[in-house]
Amino acid sequence: MNTKGANSAWTTKGATLSDKSARKEFGLTQEEIVEAMGDGKLQYRVNYVFENPYFKLVRSEVEAFVVEKYGDKYLTNKRNKKELAQTNKELKSLKAQVVALEQRKTEVLASLEECE
Repeated sequence: MNTKGANSAWTTKGATLSDKSARKEFGLTQEEIVEAMGDGKLQYRVNYVFENPYFKLVRSEVEAFVVEKYGDKYLTNKRNKKELAQTNKELKSLKAQVVALEQRKTEVLASLEECE
């Protein structure tokens, strides 16, 4: 593996995730993550947020570990659930924007009627 490729995973947006995100997104336990790090299956770096340490992991390695441990279907299911949650979140936000715009439209129309 070349050095440039190895480092790009650490600096590319979205190419890494925290151990907490890996647990939430892929259903892993902290023990599974620590064991995989010890076995050399997951590269990690220790980062700090407000003096609290956490492990930063390479997303592609976490995905490969999940496939190895639980299979392709498990990973596909997790990805689909994540995408569904994101879609629902965006829909909720857009619905709120539509309500706000409809309210503003009503206000502007009322203002126009007052001026006539």
